[in-house]
Amino acid sequence: MKRILLSVGVLLLSMNAIKAQTKAETSKVVAITVDGLRWQELFSGADAKLVENKKYVDNPKRLKTEFWRENPQERRAILMPFVWGEVIKMGQIHGNRNLGSYVNLTNNMWFSYPGYNEILTGKADDERITSNEKINNPNVTFLERLQNTSDYKGKIAAFGSWDVFPYIINEERSGIPVNAGFKTAKGDSLSQKELFLNELQPEVPSPWNSVRLDAFTAGYAIEYMKRKHPEVVYVAFGETDDFAHDGEYDSYLKAARNTDGLIKKLYDFTQQDDFYKDNTVFIISTDHGRGEKPIDDWRNHGRKINGADQVWMIVFGQGVEVLGEVSSEERLFSNQIAPTVLEILNKPELGENMEGKSLKLQIKS
Repeated sequence: MKRILLSVGVLLLSMNAIKAQTKAETSKVVAITVDGLRWQELFSGADAKLVENKKYVDNPKRLKTEFWRENPQERRAILMPFVWGEVIKMGQIHGNRNLGSYVNLTNNMWFSYPGYNEILTGKADDERITSNEKINNPNVTFLERLQNTSDYKGKIAAFGSWDVFPYIINEERSGIPVNAGFKTAKGDSLSQKELFLNELQPEVPSPWNSVRLDAFTAGYAIEYMKRKHPEVVYVAFGETDDFAHDGEYDSYLKAARNTDGLIKKLYDFTQQDDFYKDNTVFIISTDHGRGEKPIDDWRNHGRKINGADQVWMIVFGQGVEVLGEVSSEERLFSNQIAPTVLEILNKPELGENMEGKSLKLQIKS
């Protein structure tokens, strides 16, 4: 009898080990957006026309010392060291128009809510998504489509610096927890770090009344991932766009570098946690571009700003073919992000009505 019980126990342990292994090997996704970061800075670093422009820079000499190098490859490495030092060796970076890689919006609004709707739903909606007002999104995001399946229900989470994200994701209808704007972490089993962030956030004033500082967004995301281990996480950073609107090019550059560091923190965490290690795909993009000519248009976007539909895309992680900076001619669109995530998760059928087509990333099964 003891031998039978022992055999049953061993069998159960083996089955649990197989389940745990299968769970760990299932692809996870971390989707990230960096609001309004131009492709020009991503691929060439600080702009020569702006880095010494006293209209937009408080201390041009200091900023130039910090961010300027004659070679654009060196400038971009200073601006975003994680992207150009590590990510380039792990995946694909699309959108350097100087090399023939084009990434564009398909919506004709060229500002935030329509851009995020396109990224998250795989389809532009120029009839209903025409402002940044806090209106619940009538469209269904890939996050909600996954949430509505038995495999992913309760395993999706979103974090954003902008307080409109609960409406873009339609938290009320979808049931997806969205920690955005100046929300704090909720629950009975919060970590010490979450409690600290909850206490600190109201004491650190943001320059804006609708956007918190990105460090809080990343901090809440990482702590939640440690505690709950969601399968799919969306993180939306916002500082770059708001500093650009304010006309502070120095702060815009520093925010871009800070965001690069926060993305690295998210990646480093996934490589230290067995749930995410070596089975997570990161997909990163932006909701819109910004103007370039005339130079003052770098602050702005919208359908009247030439170039505001020009964006970029980065993908790296489990099974993604390493192409580095893509230099072959291509034309991609923001509406391809949502179906790509569903393809990664082996749920392509959920993207049946999306206009975008999944990227060919050569994801290994």
